[in-house]
Amino acid sequence: MRRRDLLLGAAALPFASALAYQMGQIPLAQTGDASPFAASQVRQMARDLASKPFKEPDTGLPDNFRDLPYDLYRDLRFIPEKSLWRGSDVPFEVQLFHRGFLYKNRVDLFIVADGQARPLVYSRDLFTFGRVQPPPENVNLGFSGFRLHGPINRPDYFDEIAVFQGASYFRAVAKGQVYGLSARGLAINTADAKGEEFPAFRAFWIEKPAPNTNSVVVHAVLDSPSAAAAYRFTIRPGETTVFDVEMAIYPRAEISKAGLAPLTSMFYFDANDREGIDDFRPGVHDSDGLAIWNGRGERLWRPLHNPSKLQISDFYDTNPRGFGLMQRQRDFHDYEDLEARYEKRPSLWVEPIGDWGEGAVQLIEIPTDKEIHDNIAAFWRPKVPFQAKGEYLFNYRLHWGNQGPFEPQDLARFVKTSVGKAHRDDEKRLFVLDAVGGKLKDTPFDDQVRAVISSNFGSIENAVVQTNPESGGWRVAFELVPGSEEVTELRAQITRGDQLLSEVWVYRWTQ
Repeated sequence: MRRRDLLLGAAALPFASALAYQMGQIPLAQTGDASPFAASQVRQMARDLASKPFKEPDTGLPDNFRDLPYDLYRDLRFIPEKSLWRGSDVPFEVQLFHRGFLYKNRVDLFIVADGQARPLVYSRDLFTFGRVQPPPENVNLGFSGFRLHGPINRPDYFDEIAVFQGASYFRAVAKGQVYGLSARGLAINTADAKGEEFPAFRAFWIEKPAPNTNSVVVHAVLDSPSAAAAYRFTIRPGETTVFDVEMAIYPRAEISKAGLAPLTSMFYFDANDREGIDDFRPGVHDSDGLAIWNGRGERLWRPLHNPSKLQISDFYDTNPRGFGLMQRQRDFHDYEDLEARYEKRPSLWVEPIGDWGEGAVQLIEIPTDKEIHDNIAAFWRPKVPFQAKGEYLFNYRLHWGNQGPFEPQDLARFVKTSVGKAHRDDEKRLFVLDAVGGKLKDTPFDDQVRAVISSNFGSIENAVVQTNPESGGWRVAFELVPGSEEVTELRAQITRGDQLLSEVWVYRWTQ
């Protein structure tokens, strides 16, 4: 476990008791009593929470757990032999996270089976504590989150598949991958000068899967000063791990800057952005670009960078078909890191289910000087603000895997962007774009082939397209003469006559 991995978690009477518990009135998690459960209860709970003033989550902990440093928090380990459903015919296991370090919020966990929900009761016997003094035997510290395990890589071993821990963060992997970027339940006021609001999951209901099933269902309630929300996640691990997400948002107040299906990642440096970097590795990032399939059917690729100051990019659209933070460079030699294995980090694609209306895919890039910090965010921002006392329903699908699920078969993808000074003029910047796939191998390379390149400021010179025998694709190179402008928006696409051969490459260059 690395430091960055941690810096990232209906019967009337039973329902009334659960709601009272959520509002901090009774310690339901200590009772262990079962109560009838229906998925509609979770949505009703969120609706009722939003009708009342926000109550801060329980963060109370003994001093030695509240002030735990990173190295000591690593000593708090769940005992694998006590995993829920271990040794049964259920193809999943559940392990729990202790509270402490950054994870002070109590998150209450329920297991649903046969129509009954039963709270998971804290016991210090579930954990080893290493150098940390265990709590007294009768103290209920609760949990900060959980993780799911299953036989994703081989049938006789249960690997970690997904983690829910910290605010509304969660992560997952597909077969053969290691953890990288995260998703969140909801973003509010991200990159706003007044400060971001971080909604947090307050409780989860995990349905016990039937034998021989390939999915597990998790329900959740989220709460924040501005809104409450209910979620239903159907999780299917595999070559691509898929989350079907059903979300209902209930604002307490108007939310003008909501972020739906938010993704959070890290980009430190690569060949397009190495200024000030003294590192043996060619690149360090969990994601190297933002891919968008917009409502007009256009495919966009926006390479990420680590800016000198906060950058916000809006891609306005109506009813987007999908977007995602992708890791396209999949060769070990792209990173040369035997520990981090960035080439095995997942890409994450968001597939809206139904029409999402007008809005924008928003990309936020934050300066960072360390790879332990997530500095990239992307999400869908609706054009129309959410109104207090309203109900907003959204369904979408998350695809965690090596690439997006709907890669076009006819268009080449840009897989590497390199930037440096031009050979003959220090005032110019040389851009080199490598594209592979699509119809490139079957398209004649003749005098009809060209790169259509534009910029809103400055000028483009010496644009060329050539075949790249090393990649089996084509390479575009051009020089930007930026002039006095601090920011230049660039756009490029490979064509042959009237035929489009590549997706659209877009880039923001800053002085």
